Amino acid sequence: MAFFAGTGLVVKLVLLILLYFSVVSWTIIFFKLLQVYRSNTESQRFLEFFWKTKKFDLINAQLDRFSNSPLTVLFNEGYGELKKLMEKTEQPEEHVGISTDLGGIDNISRALRRATTSEITRLEKYLTFLATTGSTAPFIGLFGTVWGIMSAFKSIGETGSASLAVVAHGIAEALIATAIGLVAAIPAVMGYNHFQHKIKVLIAEMDSFSTEFLNIVHRTFAK
Repeated sequence: MAFFAGTGLVVKLVLLILLYFSVVSWTIIFFKLLQVYRSNTESQRFLEFFWKTKKFDLINAQLDRFSNSPLTVLFNEGYGELKKLMEKTEQPEEHVGISTDLGGIDNISRALRRATTSEITRLEKYLTFLATTGSTAPFIGLFGTVWGIMSAFKSIGETGSASLAVVAHGIAEALIATAIGLVAAIPAVMGYNHFQHKIKVLIAEMDSFSTEFLNIVHRTFAK
């Protein structure tokens, strides 16, 4: 704090901006760690329950147990569209026939795609900030570095001396700005890459589940 108080106005501003980026990035990292962990864990549990139960109505009644899984959103949208189609036919589920023309299974497919897009958007929320921090924080720190060196040369010019005592403070300002920029950027980049990988796995699971859901509907209900 004493060092911060002794820095110039521009370096203070640079350090405050980098501190903001760092604090928000770590908040996002911890939030996404919890969100992605819950999504992965509950998706695995839901898939086990889905294949074990094998009845849509029973699965639908237990969706609250897997509220953090993106697969439950897909199932809810697909099953909701399926129920609408069955209500139109006014036939029991085990006897209903769904046309493969537009308005039949295609409606369910579109509902699943919409749900997938919505869940991808939810899972990727805030990752843009991590990417922005990773790409811009080093340059903001570099700006502070350049400014600190300029201050050091200015001190040399004003005093006419190039002794360590004259330039040390400006160089210290330059180095601390660079260091804080890297401290903000490195975790953000690592977090962004980690979450992108985890989300890609979840997207693959959602695509696979959508395909299996449509296959089940087609085999069981389509005519």
